[in-house]
Amino acid sequence: MLLDRVVSLLTPAIDSAARRDPGRDPVYVDATLGLGGHAEAMLTAHPRLRLVGLDRDPSAVERSARRLRRFADRIHLVHAVYDELPRVLADLGLPHADAVLFDLGVSSPQLDEAERGFAYSYDAPLDMRMDTTQSLTAADVVNDYPLEELARILREYGEERYARRIAAAIVRERAREPLRSSRRLAELVRSSIPAATRRTGGHPAKRTFQALRIEVNGELAIWERALPAALETLPVGGRVVVLSYHSLEDRITKRVLTAVSTDTTPPELPVPLPDRQPRFRLLTRGAELPTDEETAANPRAASVRLRAAERIREPVTGPGVPGGDA
Repeated sequence: MLLDRVVSLLTPAIDSAARRDPGRDPVYVDATLGLGGHAEAMLTAHPRLRLVGLDRDPSAVERSARRLRRFADRIHLVHAVYDELPRVLADLGLPHADAVLFDLGVSSPQLDEAERGFAYSYDAPLDMRMDTTQSLTAADVVNDYPLEELARILREYGEERYARRIAAAIVRERAREPLRSSRRLAELVRSSIPAATRRTGGHPAKRTFQALRIEVNGELAIWERALPAALETLPVGGRVVVLSYHSLEDRITKRVLTAVSTDTTPPELPVPLPDRQPRFRLLTRGAELPTDEETAANPRAASVRLRAAERIREPVTGPGVPGGDA
């Protein structure tokens, strides 16, 4: 998604790293490797670039390894969740990353492979695991969670207006027979909401499936940890780009990036405090949207929101500074 824009935003960070330390290969982290398209574009554009690619889906790591095999001497592909980025860098003996990309959401293969259970348009087992080695599935959530917890998930993660009504229908239906089929769940959601609502806003089950996917994969809790951790791996001149696909992800991204790019000196003080100065600057005005051409070429890009930031200052440490050395 937004391939050219991502490359153009991250390139200055790669160039800055090469100038700062000519003897070291710049490091680009693709924290959500997926199909490997962004990684391929970056490796092609920067012949000295070293890629660290992470994905929680083992099949994505295998697929990208095949796609990127001509760059084999410059890549490290790791089966890991993106909040593990600092550990992965440490394991590889890398002091920092120069550029980081997060392309959040569900990859095309996950949506298109019916057996993964992400899509309401296919009849498949209720799975929805991005990491197929984990135990919790969507079937576990809909069949085992109590009504109030189901309603909360649908309301908070799916922003579903009829969360309690749908949750109650699930509880009634599973009492007769456990819910295992994505199509059966989608039809149950459809029949649970008012007829007028079904006629607008796309498939009625869209929000329910989103909520279940977020719960199964712990997406928001992981993202709350992952973005701040990734920012701390960047040196001055390092950049991060985030592609979000729903408002909950984008809200977290906006909050974190705003916090690190804001002067927090109390307004009553006459001069800025060094330890309260912004450590990052925003590279986008709000969230950038895909072009009409990109949306026409790939309808799944329609919901993407891009935000980016660059580190401009290292943390201030030392005596008398919060978090500094005594």
